[in-house]
Formats: sequence, C-alpha cells, structure tokens
Amino acid sequence: MSARGRGTRDTDELADRWHSLAIHLLRGLRREDVQAGLTGPRLSALSVIVFGGPVTLGDLAAAEQVKPPTMTRLVSALEREQLVRREKDPDDGRIVRLRATAKGESLLHAGRARRVRRLAAPIGELTAAERGILRQASEILARVVSRLP
Repeated sequence: MSARGRGTRDTDELADRWHSLAIHLLRGLRREDVQAGLTGPRLSALSVIVFGGPVTLGDLAAAEQVKPPTMTRLVSALEREQLVRREKDPDDGRIVRLRATAKGESLLHAGRARRVRRLAAPIGELTAAERGILRQASEILARVVSRLP
C-alpha cells in the first residue's frame, strides 16, 4: 500500500493523535459553556436548531442520536427557558418545526464567541510561521472531515 493509502501505521497513528487532540480540544473549550447555564445536551440541541433549523423534533432527535421522548424533554426545557419555540410548517400544518428564539440565538453565539476567544489566546502566542502551519493543517483537516460519512 502506498504512503497515501489507508491503514498504514503512520496513517493510524496520525488519526489516533488527531482523535485525541479533538477530544481534548472540545473538553477544554466546553469549560466556557458553564456560563451559558445549560447542560451539554441542551446546548447541543440548541446548536442544531440555531445552525440547522428550523427542524422537526424527529430530525433533531436523529441528529443528536437520542430517542424522541428524550428529545421532547430537552426541547420542553429549552422552551421553558424561552430559547426555542414550536411553529407549524407553512406548507403542511401537521408538521411542527423547532426554531430558536432571538434569546436562544444570542446565547449560542455568545458561547461560541467565548470558546473562540479561549482558543485564540494560545494561538496568538504562536509565531507567524506556526500560525501559517496551523492554517495549512486546518485546510487539510477540513478536507479530511468532509470525507467522513
């Protein structure tokens, strides 16, 4: 198998390293989410609604890989916090879609800004050359991620 092939030791080691880094990165940035005052599952569901919505409850449950009753409880909590609202589909009144409220969008965007600032701080301490390498690696990683099923 060529150096570009799948399953080589080098490829597996690199994939393992990126996997570990991704987990540590998300874990480190998740500390910023405490300020949002929501649990991880609620923030995750709100994120799907803000960036992918409006969505049906079933689509949201599938995206979050939970059963519909679990998602119903999560959405009800988000509704009580006035972060999402249910609205009838304009083309089919039998379908209910979930849409983020302005408060929900604001909360999510503020959280994202906090996480970006937290990550930007150590990146800002790198040399210009190191930031250039990270920029190139980011472009390559984006290509890799786009090929995941």
